[in-house]
Amino acid sequence: MSFDRDHVLRAAADLLTRKATATTEEVARAAGTSRATLNRYFPGRDALVRALEEFGLAECEAALDEARLDEGAADQAVHRLVRAMEPCAGLVSFLYSENQLFEGEGQHAGWSRIDERLNALFRRGQESGAFRLDLSAVWLTEALYGLLTAGSWAVTEGRVARNDITHMIVELLLGGATRRDAT
Repeated sequence: MSFDRDHVLRAAADLLTRKATATTEEVARAAGTSRATLNRYFPGRDALVRALEEFGLAECEAALDEARLDEGAADQAVHRLVRAMEPCAGLVSFLYSENQLFEGEGQHAGWSRIDERLNALFRRGQESGAFRLDLSAVWLTEALYGLLTAGSWAVTEGRVARNDITHMIVELLLGGATRRDAT
């Protein structure tokens, strides 16, 4: 039987998002493989987490590309972005909350690339007058990560329908980020 790395990483992210203390035995079981096979490809939790980070960053960057952030109105780009990121929201949720990724060696350069692209989108929205100026682009980026994480949890826990999450995230984010004229 061949080893489906992407499947194993998705299964690991899904499990670890729900249960951060899951053992490698539990991760292997969730992925439908043996612990020995899992350890052959990912020798230890740190190797698995680093592989999840690489996989998650690649998934996020592909979603940003798919969303065409530089095209059209910024609010429409945000909508496309959330829709494109929804399939990898579980990975974002896991990576966003996994503290060991930011210790020791420092932050992976991929996070800086993603942050810059998201910050640029929110700055573009501010410059066009669509988004509030009193909320920094950095804060709007962090809010997006937080909403994706919360959305992933809500879907996983069955509190929100998967089909509703993109609408809910976009409406809450843009409802709070939309510039309002003082009257």
